[in-house]
Amino acid sequence: MSALGVAARAASRLMAAAPTAAKNTALLALARRLRAEGPALAAANARDLQAAEAAGLAGPMLDRLRLTPAVIATVAEGCEQIAAMPDPIGEITGVKRRPTGISVGQMRVPLGVFGMIYESRPNVTIEAASLAIKSGNACLLRGGSEAFHSNQALAALVAQSLEEAGLPAAAVQLVGTTDRAAVGLLIAMPAYVDVIIPRGGKGLIERIAAEARVPVIKHLDGNCHCYVDAEVDLDLALRVVDNAKTQKVSPCNATESLLVHAAQAAAFLPRMGAVFAAKGVEMRGCPRSLALLQGVPGATLVAATEADWDTEYLALVISIKVVDSLDEAMDHINRHGSHHTDAILTTNHPNAMRFLREVDSASVMVNASTRFADGFEYGLGAEIGISTDKFHARGPVGLEGLTSMKWVVLGQGEVRG
Repeated sequence: MSALGVAARAASRLMAAAPTAAKNTALLALARRLRAEGPALAAANARDLQAAEAAGLAGPMLDRLRLTPAVIATVAEGCEQIAAMPDPIGEITGVKRRPTGISVGQMRVPLGVFGMIYESRPNVTIEAASLAIKSGNACLLRGGSEAFHSNQALAALVAQSLEEAGLPAAAVQLVGTTDRAAVGLLIAMPAYVDVIIPRGGKGLIERIAAEARVPVIKHLDGNCHCYVDAEVDLDLALRVVDNAKTQKVSPCNATESLLVHAAQAAAFLPRMGAVFAAKGVEMRGCPRSLALLQGVPGATLVAATEADWDTEYLALVISIKVVDSLDEAMDHINRHGSHHTDAILTTNHPNAMRFLREVDSASVMVNASTRFADGFEYGLGAEIGISTDKFHARGPVGLEGLTSMKWVVLGQGEVRG
């Protein structure tokens, strides 16, 4: 781990000074290789999937592990999007001339070296690598053991692309061991690592946050909500809530809890319940919601416990509660949510604006699916994760989240009196 750290620190200095053209060349080369090496990547991924299934890995984790042609196409397109973006590094903003004659501003610079610890999703290897390259950082990647062969195949393509562009291959290094002791070392190397970004289950992230000796950019669970307001287009709400819950259940931006204003509950819940029943979604409801859902054919209904309001299911399960006001909905979200992503479905503009201001989450939405909380969908090209922190980055963390600002002073021989 020390050898990886030394190489990463040296590479980070070269990456910080790398020309934009070289970084873009590496990204476009990586996109090209990803598309060309589809069969080889599928073979590596098949080895991981076979081992994971034999080990009894849960369905949502298996879903995250799959490196499908669509996933490969998305990360390749993400590399091209990032290449097309303006290079943030070296930008000087806010320059003001002081009475002393000096000019003072701020320059955007890379963080240096970041360590990434993640589970299951091999696409994170490419997302992290592509963002590191464009932001002028170096990174040390520690993927989960279940994706070992997939990650190795992807990291090899990254190294080849960096070398093609004349950049150091050590700018993106994969920790080549499944030994968990490597994680403990990675998060305790402040001489080599400037920030740690964990991306995975709650247990992993809590461990990293507790034991790290370097700063951590983290997100915990994604207990996301959709709230159907008293004034609402019911057809719109039905379509959005269905997508937010069922389009894909394993990501952290899938909706886990549905709140419905009492004024719309009788009109909305039986229709929503029929959609959920048809798709096999188990509904865990409060007494008022269960009473309205009781007649839905084929519905799987369970009485919600207090723990359900705090649960990220990552499965075909949703908690449902009837509320009497916007204030009750927002109080519930701020108390039970994970400050990740929450949406209001409403035709009342003042209520929408209150929701945007008062719900304390990294992404807050009006009349849109929580599934849009994603760096690619936000136009960031890719994301390193979705941070529920308030410092230093919040929400999908793209290029700017991997940079910092330093003060720059421009003078012509001025001295302080």
